[in-house]
Formats: sequence, C-alpha cells, structure tokens
Amino acid sequence: MIEYRVSFDADVTFANGGGLQAQGFRLDIPSGTITDAEIAALFTRHLGLLMVERVDLRDVEILTEPHKGSRGGPSDTAAAPSAPTRLVELNHVLSDGVVTYPGLPGPRLSDHLSRADSRSHYAPGTEFVIGHVDMVTNTGTYVDSPFHRYADGPDLADLPLSAFVDLPVAVARVTGSTERGVGPLAFAPLDVAGRAVLVHTGWDRHFGTDAYGTDAPYLTREAAEYLVQAGAALVGIDSVNIDEIVPAGERPVHSLLLEAGIPIVEHLTGLDQLPLTGARLHAAPLRISGLGTFSVRAYALVP
Repeated sequence: MIEYRVSFDADVTFANGGGLQAQGFRLDIPSGTITDAEIAALFTRHLGLLMVERVDLRDVEILTEPHKGSRGGPSDTAAAPSAPTRLVELNHVLSDGVVTYPGLPGPRLSDHLSRADSRSHYAPGTEFVIGHVDMVTNTGTYVDSPFHRYADGPDLADLPLSAFVDLPVAVARVTGSTERGVGPLAFAPLDVAGRAVLVHTGWDRHFGTDAYGTDAPYLTREAAEYLVQAGAALVGIDSVNIDEIVPAGERPVHSLLLEAGIPIVEHLTGLDQLPLTGARLHAAPLRISGLGTFSVRAYALVP
C-alpha cells in the first residue's frame, strides 16, 4: 500500500500572543490529496499545540514515503473512573429575575403553596412549601436538542440519556485569546470523537451583567464543521451563545451541530476547574416531550 507524507514550512500564530516557525517539517498524511487546512490541523494535533489561532503554510510538497508514526495530542482513552475524587459544578445558580440571554425574561420564583397557608391542610406542626417557577426554557445553563432548530428533529424526550450523561470530556481552553471567534485549530490537538467538547473562554465571569451579552466569544462555522466531521458527541461553551449574536443571523453553529444530532450546552461555568481530558460530563435535562431546550444541572466527575 502506498503511504504519503507532506513536507512544508509553517508559521504558527497563537491566540494569546507569540508564534512558532517550522522549516521542512514532515508529517504522515492519510492520502495523496489533502488541503492546507487539513495539514494545519494534523500539524497542530501532532505537536499538541494549544491556543493556535492560525497556521500559514509554505512550500507544501506531497511525498511518497512510509509513515513514521505521527502522534496525536492530549487524549483520554481510559474507562470511566470508578471512584472520582471530586465533583465540579458547571451550571449557574438561578435566582429570581436573573437574566440569562439578553432580551429574554429572567425566571420568576414564587410560592404556589406557602408554609403559612399549608398549615391549614395538615396536622399541627406539619407544614410544606410548594414553589412555582415561571421561566423560558433558555434559562441558566441549558441543553439544546435538534428540535430547538429543526421541527422534525428529536426533542428532549426523544434523545437518550447517553446523549448527555457520563460523556468523556475534552476541554478546548481559549482564555486570553484576542479573537472572539474560536476556529477549528483550537480543537485540532484534542481527540474529540465521542466526547463532550467544552470550550473554556472565561466569559462566564460576566454572567448576570450587561457585559455578558456584548462582544462575547463564539464558535466559527469552520469550527462546527470540524467538530461534526471529527465526531464530537456534545459541544458546550461558557459564553452567552455558541454562535455569534448577529441580528437576523444564520446561526451556522447551531444549524450544523444540531443537524448532525449533536446536543449543545450553553452558559456553562467552572470550566477552569477541569483538566483538558479525563473528566466526565453529566448534563441531562428533564424528559419533556415537545421541547427543544431546557435547563440542566451540569457537573463533571474529575478523577
């Protein structure tokens, strides 16, 4: 069988500043036909480079050579930990009136039955409270099912628990980036197949303030295309939206991921407490028929 390698020069620009150069670098490739974007992703993964913003290639030459065993970046192939050492909360706390998404109302919390009123229903000394919550489904940390975007897609009740529960995690850490749009090179060093890919931007620090909805980080269309092709199981972000918020915009990331059956979790928090790999995500919503989105209590098991 014929095997191929590629030779090239590269200029790497990192999202948080600085750069790297390579001359005459050689890399195993799967076939004799490959794009510059695919070479850049393989190069980034081979070296395990994080926070890559751009890779510019020169003098690209396809070679007929035996493979040398190019390696990937950070990965976790171990089974689920039997005894996690800690639990990490990944969801925001909801309170009366707190706004999650600009333009949508915050939740309204009240008593359906107060403790005082309940006393007339029970024996002396016995009392209960039954709360009432009025909120839109896009409140707090929530999961989007394909039905959120597509009328014929599976809703929250249609998706199996395996879509949200006990998923191995791969964290793409892009804090400190000077670019709002997170591109595919941020994921190239990670093994994302079958994993919950969580994008740590640090934007959760603004949750509950006006700044949260202004100039927030997001994923690019190219990033979504990469994650679909690479087989991500779920994609989450600690920002106000996984797409760029543009009036009357297309929302390409929602469209591509949900069309591929990949659930989305938005408004995460606490991703700074997770390792790049090794944690496992749990983020199941209520099993409600006819809804595309609902709040979750997201958390991770960290060995």
